[in-house]
Amino acid sequence: MAYLQPDKEGKVYLPAIRAAKERGEKLVCLTAYDYPTARIVDEAGVDMILVGDSMGNVIHGYGNTIPVSLDEIISACIAVKRGTERAMVIADMPFGTYHVNEDDSVKNALRLMKYGGAEAVKLEGGRNRVELVKRLVNEEIPVVAHIGLTPQSVYKMGGYRVQGRTAEQAKLLIEDAKMLEDAGAFAIVLELVPREVAAMITAELEMSTIGIGAGLDCDIQVLVLHDLVGMTFGRQPRFVRQYASVRDVMTDAIHKWTADVKSGAYPSDQESYGLTDETKKEMSA
Repeated sequence: MAYLQPDKEGKVYLPAIRAAKERGEKLVCLTAYDYPTARIVDEAGVDMILVGDSMGNVIHGYGNTIPVSLDEIISACIAVKRGTERAMVIADMPFGTYHVNEDDSVKNALRLMKYGGAEAVKLEGGRNRVELVKRLVNEEIPVVAHIGLTPQSVYKMGGYRVQGRTAEQAKLLIEDAKMLEDAGAFAIVLELVPREVAAMITAELEMSTIGIGAGLDCDIQVLVLHDLVGMTFGRQPRFVRQYASVRDVMTDAIHKWTADVKSGAYPSDQESYGLTDETKKEMSA
């Protein structure tokens, strides 16, 4: 069977991601949580779509990712899958869905794939997740690991802070990454990690690294779509580069529409439906 490469038309599969790393080709990943944005992201040529628990912040308005439920991720994943043809669809396992026994964790991951349509799952944690990653991979579930800043551990970490700044912390991150690769993960997210540490991990691993706030040496870069296009509120992390201000575009469109409604300029006759001349005659007879 000939696998399609990620830089050509056709579905992105695991062999294409591995081949991209071997060629030194950078890939891109963005979040999506519904059909229209997934379709836009996919048609724009993004290689991987993450149905992330970041929906808790940017969609539901939660203060963090902790409240996001498995049903919310599955619902979003179904919509994203419908809008996606080329990109690999990866689903986050939300807090509480893999912090249980292995059997229940596997069942939750299987739900994401069987009913949500996910093609891989992502979970947070280092050496404490090694055995679970092994089990998931053994059950034919592709796994993306996630170390560094792990947002689901925000209460334990005491906030969103860069991880791995000391020599000891950096050593532990590198060890965790190797252990997760040995366990069978095919990629690993490095979040808020010093670029030097991320570069070392990327160079030492055969699996792909996915960077977010981890410098330019990672094999793949990921961002929350809402951050990229200016659809979020409040202060943004330093690693976010805003390429558009969709919020301003939407606000301007709403203001113009509101003004037209209030002035009587909307809807026009061309934007309304009318009776035929024959019907008008019948009604006036």
